[in-house]
Amino acid sequence: MRADRLLSLLLLLQNRGRMTAPELAAELEVSVRTVYRDVEALGASGVPVLADRGPAGGYRLADGYRTRLTGFTDAQAGSLFLAGAPGPAGELGLGADLAAAQLKLEAALPAALAARAKRIQDRFHLDAPAWFRDADPVPHLARIAQAVWDQRILHAHYRRWGGEVHRELEPLGLVLKGGIWYLAGRTEDSVRTYRVSRFLAVDTGAGTFERPEGFELGAYWRASTDRLDAVLHQQTAELRLSARGRRLLPMLFGAAGRRALADAGAADRDGWTRLWLPVESEAVAVGDLLRLGTEAEVLGPPALRAAVAATAEALAARYR
Repeated sequence: MRADRLLSLLLLLQNRGRMTAPELAAELEVSVRTVYRDVEALGASGVPVLADRGPAGGYRLADGYRTRLTGFTDAQAGSLFLAGAPGPAGELGLGADLAAAQLKLEAALPAALAARAKRIQDRFHLDAPAWFRDADPVPHLARIAQAVWDQRILHAHYRRWGGEVHRELEPLGLVLKGGIWYLAGRTEDSVRTYRVSRFLAVDTGAGTFERPEGFELGAYWRASTDRLDAVLHQQTAELRLSARGRRLLPMLFGAAGRRALADAGAADRDGWTRLWLPVESEAVAVGDLLRLGTEAEVLGPPALRAAVAATAEALAARYR
């Protein structure tokens, strides 16, 4: 409550000019002694509050001082113009709201901060989808987002790998990952992740739900991705990589490739480096590793090396 009172005191001085301690006390419904303490606190925090003595005295702000939108710094104000990329906001049905909010924010900013925010918009652009992949069609995203906000139960027709299912879901939150929308939804006392583009139809009835106590979307998503990583990376491949192969590894294998390079030893006299890379199932790993071409040699496990060799021989026979 004191923080709110300090902000109110600051805005009173900014909007009305000089005010006496009794006038401020009456406006804030506190004692004059509390006003004295609050003025000292504002001064200690860097706000230039001046005290004029005499019959026409009182407290006022230094000439030219104005609070910068409740204390936003240059970086904080500018960063708001990067928040909420227009593409995802449009998919959620909030594109017009985002544009209007940015216009209002720009109008409220002091001239120097508004100019900085405009420079940030001119120099930085957020593009959420990954390279060389069209964004998923998400015709039901706006309705799902509204159900998340209103805590309404979703009646969903969903397409999964094994076929189509009808589910009653409690939608807990939406996540945008690499240009793909996911829904965290609870059903039968367990929370699962659903790809929004696979919803064939959704409907919301009158029923509402209570969010699970202690559920935090960010923590759930981190734990979910960790579990997925553990399931996908079922084994570790031992590789030899050329210098060019080392440059290709993070491009083709992302974070797993970067971690493998960081833990690798020194190159041998031929310039090749031995390292260990987490990979998916054998069938998937063969295709992934062959993308490295002749810049890599699979040393192990023996079954994976044999599978890569057999695939390479079959390719050679086909193109011979």
